[in-house]
Amino acid sequence: MSLSKLLIPLSFVSVVFFSCSSGSGKVKPIPHDTEAQLNNSTDVFPPEKLKYYVDHIREFYNKTLIRSGFNGAILVAKNGVVIFEDYHGFANLKTKDTLTENNAFHLASVSKTFTAMAILKLVQDHKLALEDTLQKFFPAFPYQGVTVKTLLNHRSGLPNYLYFMEAVKRAPHTYCSNQDILNYMIEHVPPRAARPDTRFSYCNTNYSLLALIIEKVSGQHYEDYLKTTFFIPLGMKDTYVYDPDRDSGTAMPSYDYRGRQEPDTYLDKGYGDKNVYSTVRDMLKWDKALSSGRFFSEETLEAAYTPYSNEKKGIRNYGLGWRMNVYPDGRKIIYHNGWWHGNNTVFIRDIQDSLTIIVLGNKFDKNIYQAKKIAEIFEGGMSIEDE
Repeated sequence: MSLSKLLIPLSFVSVVFFSCSSGSGKVKPIPHDTEAQLNNSTDVFPPEKLKYYVDHIREFYNKTLIRSGFNGAILVAKNGVVIFEDYHGFANLKTKDTLTENNAFHLASVSKTFTAMAILKLVQDHKLALEDTLQKFFPAFPYQGVTVKTLLNHRSGLPNYLYFMEAVKRAPHTYCSNQDILNYMIEHVPPRAARPDTRFSYCNTNYSLLALIIEKVSGQHYEDYLKTTFFIPLGMKDTYVYDPDRDSGTAMPSYDYRGRQEPDTYLDKGYGDKNVYSTVRDMLKWDKALSSGRFFSEETLEAAYTPYSNEKKGIRNYGLGWRMNVYPDGRKIIYHNGWWHGNNTVFIRDIQDSLTIIVLGNKFDKNIYQAKKIAEIFEGGMSIEDE
């Protein structure tokens, strides 16, 4: 049975499922591609269950996000079908440009999911191995015992460039590149945070180096590899890797909690750990790609979703590019959060229950991270512990 056979009329779908509220209260018509997705879906939601989902999501949305001044986009999908989508606020607070489904948000650390899966695609294609040491790619790299795997799972023990590059702050409008970070590490050898593979230590340096490895192995720039491997095949037309020299005048700005615009800094040219821009709809395409079997084998996904840091008791852990909650019965919620300047992002995937929650904001709002509570609305949904 297709979703078009539900007893709920499509007019209900277009009003409740897909609303664009930029302060005007107007409802945006459902786009043709999304309507086709709904009509062709083999997943059926009984009307009463569908109404329960939508009502409870909207209650959370209004009480937790809208009341806190949310400026951004939200999408919730079950079994690949979008059941709640909304855009609230403005792409530019000064000019009051209405947010639309095509406005790309800075994903901040959710960008790491693309870097990690790009590396795993290269591993799957036998272009590199998880146990390869960094010296294979950068012979002068001064830290011994660091592998591709320990970069991915944040067990490298390397220092965080966000701190050690403070020593080489650039003049206004000049930027620090990934290669600059590597060169500084080779020349100055800032102290380790820990011995390799002894403990989890979240570190942006890991993903800056992984981006350089992608370039070294693929022979393509990081952005070009993501485009040709993921973005173009998936039809992610509004997704790109930010370059301040090229995009600073066109990318959607971000704002602090008071609504003051956050300027670029000398760290805004780096990529791998951040700087992918995308939309909630494109991120749903990314979510579907991760489970479609088109890009990744079951073995690759199992490696990505394995918890590697077990020194401390509890359900929180980290795989290869993914945060996760691992429950006593073996169930997992796979997710990643992000924060850079005024951008907050949440990408949650309950892969057992085929539930996807995506919230992207460009005005700082810590309540965005409460989106994990949406998972509790669904049957089998589990709470996600705070960061």
